[in-house]
Amino acid sequence: MWAAQPASEGFIERKDVKIHYEVYGEGSPTILLMPTWTLIHKRFWKAQIAYLARHYRVVTYDGPGNGRSDRPLDPAPYHHDAQVEYALAVLDATGTDRAVAVGLSKAANWVLQLAAQHSDRLLGVVLIGPAVGAPGARRSDYDSYIAIDAPEPAVAPSRVPLGETDPLSDWAKYNLEYWRTHHEDFLWFFLGRGFTEAHSTKPIEDGVEWGLNTTGEVLVADFRAGRPKPATVEEWCQRLEAPILIIHGEDDHIIPLAVGERLAEVTGAELAVLAGGGHFPLARDPVRVNLLIDDFTRRVAPARPATAPPRSTWRRWDHRPRRALYLSSPIGLGHARRDLAIARELRQRVDGLEIDWLTQHPVTAMLERNGEHVHPASRWLANESAHIESESAEHDLHCFQALRRMDEILVSNFMVFHDVVSEGAYDLVIGDEAWDVDHFLHENPELKRFAYAWMTDFVGYLPFPDGGPREALVAADYNAEMIEHIARYPRVRDRAVFVGDPEDIVDDRFGPDLPLIRDWTREHYDFAGYVTGFDPGAVADREALRAELGYAAGEPVCVVSVGGSGVGTHLLRRVIEAYPEAARRVPGLRMIVVTGPRIDPASLPAPSQPASSGRLEVRPYIPDLHRHLAACDLAVVQGGLTTCMELTATRRPFIYVPLRHHFEQNFHVAHRLRRHGAGRRIDYDDLTPDALAAAISEEMGRDVEYRPVDPDGAARAAALLAALL
Repeated sequence: MWAAQPASEGFIERKDVKIHYEVYGEGSPTILLMPTWTLIHKRFWKAQIAYLARHYRVVTYDGPGNGRSDRPLDPAPYHHDAQVEYALAVLDATGTDRAVAVGLSKAANWVLQLAAQHSDRLLGVVLIGPAVGAPGARRSDYDSYIAIDAPEPAVAPSRVPLGETDPLSDWAKYNLEYWRTHHEDFLWFFLGRGFTEAHSTKPIEDGVEWGLNTTGEVLVADFRAGRPKPATVEEWCQRLEAPILIIHGEDDHIIPLAVGERLAEVTGAELAVLAGGGHFPLARDPVRVNLLIDDFTRRVAPARPATAPPRSTWRRWDHRPRRALYLSSPIGLGHARRDLAIARELRQRVDGLEIDWLTQHPVTAMLERNGEHVHPASRWLANESAHIESESAEHDLHCFQALRRMDEILVSNFMVFHDVVSEGAYDLVIGDEAWDVDHFLHENPELKRFAYAWMTDFVGYLPFPDGGPREALVAADYNAEMIEHIARYPRVRDRAVFVGDPEDIVDDRFGPDLPLIRDWTREHYDFAGYVTGFDPGAVADREALRAELGYAAGEPVCVVSVGGSGVGTHLLRRVIEAYPEAARRVPGLRMIVVTGPRIDPASLPAPSQPASSGRLEVRPYIPDLHRHLAACDLAVVQGGLTTCMELTATRRPFIYVPLRHHFEQNFHVAHRLRRHGAGRRIDYDDLTPDALAAAISEEMGRDVEYRPVDPDGAARAAALLAALL
C-alpha cells in the first residue's frame, strides 16, 4: 500500500514513446521529481512523495524503459536531449509553469541541461549523487570495465542476497553482455554497491524488484544513447541561473564525492555531504533528504504575500503547561485501551497535564468517544491498519514482511510527527509501538527535543522456518540494527517500558551471534506488568454483569472476536460454518460474532440457525467488548495479545487461533499464554467445522486455573512515565 495516492495521472507522447506521469498534492510551488537511470522507475521517490505533497505540489514520471512508460530498444529515446523533451512535456501537461527540479544520479545531466536551456521553467535545482562528467573530476573506477561488445566476464554470482559484500573485482559486471545474460544478478550487484550503509536489505530488495520491471536489452539501449561530454556539462554549468543544492554521500561507491564537490565548485551550489552515506540517501536517509529538499524549496520559492502581519506568543518556562503527545499504534484496538488507562493514571500523577493523541482510525474514534483530544494532524497519517489488511491472505499475515513493506508509510508518518513536534512544545512523547518514531529518532537523534518514552509488549523479530535462510538473515539484520541504535544513542529513549514481566519474554536469540532476547531486554527496559486497560474487579460479579448485558441465567454464551483490524474475516466465516454443529453439541448455544470496526457484518454469510434452541448474532463494533468477554462462558479469538490477556485476567476459557506467519502471535503471545497456562490453541489449518464444534463443547464453561494478572499495570506504567515530567 502506498503512503499517498496521485491526485491525477496521465501520459505524454514524444516520437512514439509514451511517458507516464503522476501529480500529488495541491500546494505551491511544484517539485518535479525526475526519473533516473532506467534501471528503476519512479517508485524510488516513495519516501519523499507523501511528505512533500503535504506542503507542495509534486509531479513525478517514469522515464523510458521502466515503470508504466514504454520500453523502446532504440537508443535515441534515451538520449539526454530526448530526456529533456520528456520533462518539458510533463511540465506542460500538468500545467506547471515553473518547478524545483530534483534529480538523482544520471538524471543530474538532464536537470542541468533543462536548467541551462530552459531557465524560465525552473525555480531551483536539487541534485543527489550527480553522475555527471563534472569538469576536472576523477572518472569513476568502474568506467574502464564498460565495453560495448565485451565478452561475458568470468565473475561469481552476487553475494548480496546472502548479506555479503561483492568484491571490487565484480565491477566487471558493469558490462553490456552481462546485462543481457545475467540481468537479475547485475541488479543485486549494482544495488548492493549503491547501498554502502549497513542494514540496507529492504532498499536493495526494492531496487532489484523495480529493476526486474525492465530488461538487460533496455539497459543496453540506454547505454548506447551515450552521456554528455564533460565539456558539454561545463557549458551548461556556465549558463545556470537557478540556485542549486547538491546532496552527496561521502561513502558513495557509484559516483565519488569528488564529482559532487567539483560540480559544486563550478556552479557555486550548496553542498550537503552525508557522512557515511551511499549513492541512494533518499531511500536510506529519507528524513534528512526530505528536510533538505523542503528547506531548499522554502528558500527559493517566491514568498507568498501575507494577509496580515503574523503574531506570535512565547511563553516563559513557568507559564507553560505540561504537555504530552501520545502515539498509539492503530493496528488493533488493544494499544488504545491500555494507553487510555495509562493516560488516565498519568493525569492523576501530573497536575494539569495536557495530552494530545496522534493516531489513526479506529483508535481516533475510540479516543474521541472517551473525551480525549486527537491532534488534527492525525488526518495526515497514512493508514497502517489498511496496509496490514492489504498484506493479509486467508487467516495469514506475514507480519514481519508486512512491517518491512510498510517502510514508506512509516517515513510519511514520521514526517507528520516531525511537523507536529516542531510546531508544538511537548515535554514528553510516549510511543506505544510507534515504530516509525522510534526508528527515525535513532537515525536522526538531533531531532529529539523532548523526553521520549518507548512502550512495547514484545521485543525481537523472529523468522519462520518456511521463510528460509533469507528471512532468518533479514530478521536478524533488523534486530541488529535496533540493538546498534540503542547502544549508540541510549539517550534517545529516556525510558523503555515493557508491558509485561521479564518472564513474558521469549528465550530465543535476536539472531546468530546476537544476544538472548530476554537478557538484553532485562538490561534495557523497565517492566510495568501487563496493562489490561480496565479494572478486573469491576467485572468480577459475572451474574450481575450477564444480567446487565442481557444474557439469561444458565444460557451458554460464546463470544467470537477478531480484534480491531480487518484481518479476521476468514476466521469469522469458519466459526459461523461451525455454529450448527456446535449448537447441536451445546443446546441453547448463543454465539455472538463481533466483526469490529473494520469488517462489514454484511460481508459475512448469513448464519444457519440450528433447529434446536439457540441463536447466532453478528454484531459490529462493541465499545465495551471486554465486559462481554468477562461475562461469556467461552471466547473464540485470534492470537492477539490484548484480547487473550483480557480473557486471562478475567479467568475465562478461550480458544485462540493465531494468524499464520504472524510472528508475534505465534511466538511472543503463545509464549506468554503458556506461562499463564491460559487458552487452548488451535491452528487454522486444523480448524474444520467439526473440530471447532468439538472444541467449543469441551471448553464451554470450563473451570480454569490461570496465573493471576497483576491489575496494577497501568498505574506502574504511569509512574514510570510521570518521572519524565
